[in-house]
Amino acid sequence: MSGFDEYKLGDLLTFQRGFDITKSEQQEGDVPIVSSSGISSFHNQSKSSAPGVVIGRKGSLGTVHYLKAKYWPHDTTLWVKDFKGNDPRFIYYFLQTLHLENFDVGSSNPTLNRNHLHKIRVLFPKKQQKKIAAVLSAYDDLIDNNRRRIELLEQMAEELYREWFVRFRFPGYRQAKFEKGLPVDWERKALGSLGTYLNGYAFKPSDLSLAGIPVIKIKEINGGVTAETPRNSGESIAKKYHFDDGSIIFSWSATLAVKIWDQGPGLLNQHLFKVAPVDVIPSSFLYLSIKFCLPIFDSLTTGSTMKHIKRKELDAVKIGLPGKAILEAFDRSASPLVQEKLKLSKSNQLLIEARNQLLTRLISGKLPVDQLDIQFPPSMREADAARQE
Repeated sequence: MSGFDEYKLGDLLTFQRGFDITKSEQQEGDVPIVSSSGISSFHNQSKSSAPGVVIGRKGSLGTVHYLKAKYWPHDTTLWVKDFKGNDPRFIYYFLQTLHLENFDVGSSNPTLNRNHLHKIRVLFPKKQQKKIAAVLSAYDDLIDNNRRRIELLEQMAEELYREWFVRFRFPGYRQAKFEKGLPVDWERKALGSLGTYLNGYAFKPSDLSLAGIPVIKIKEINGGVTAETPRNSGESIAKKYHFDDGSIIFSWSATLAVKIWDQGPGLLNQHLFKVAPVDVIPSSFLYLSIKFCLPIFDSLTTGSTMKHIKRKELDAVKIGLPGKAILEAFDRSASPLVQEKLKLSKSNQLLIEARNQLLTRLISGKLPVDQLDIQFPPSMREADAARQE
């Protein structure tokens, strides 16, 4: 391939093992501690400056993370100590194509050894790397911008909920009369009575395959559907366990979380509730009520090995429920925020898919860039400026 030459990986960069740090040693700060699965916590000291590239050494092998600010690489990682003049952003993309998880040298515990990785022979486009990184970074900048907008919309929806139903500054509140902490025409209702809570299907390992509809577990609530997500045809699974975009999915075991689903058709696994509002309850109101109550549920969790909430806890937690008119007014304000979130999320899924397809084609040389006039996106210009300081 034109412009691609063979090197040992160690000729292009130097990996260094990360630094151990216990929870008790961590101090409050804004420096991310990067473990094999990503940012796991924060500290007040860093071990490396930005930009940085970190890969999973133990646990989540071969995962690749890019850091835009100073950071602490954990002992479960390898971090790039020396880029040897290569573009850090390109190195981040390049390492993703090497499937480093296949270089496991652990016997019982999966492990990557930096000395073995340094010996890997690769084809590397020295002269084209910044152009390739620019194309891929442009996609990532759009994705990051959408993520920030999604976070802002979520914050706006949560603040709207608190303003109306916690601080009681809903339309017409100045004329409302209160009794025992609630407007007189409101009711104090159990959260469990505002919707139906369907627990997921108990899939067996023999039910799972690589094809079909994604089986959604707690992992997918937090990280989304990936190529590793198990699947099932869904043909023999009752329709009540099927769901799609807009459904409220509530993780009630291990990690408590609630999400308005945005990843397309899915099958509900056990330890998750599919929540549907009843009567005149708007979906936006029920979703934000559950989210507001998560810290309360967390304090009520039981279990010695895996904490979870029981159905009775849903009835023990009560909230103030207004009349139909206020619920409808709230939904008119909150639902557009939720719908815009879904729209941005779907846009990001398309961008991620396009970026991943380009990633393989660009770094394999199947899509040459040497003759293209490519503008560097702001994120790359900022990274270059930071490196020169």
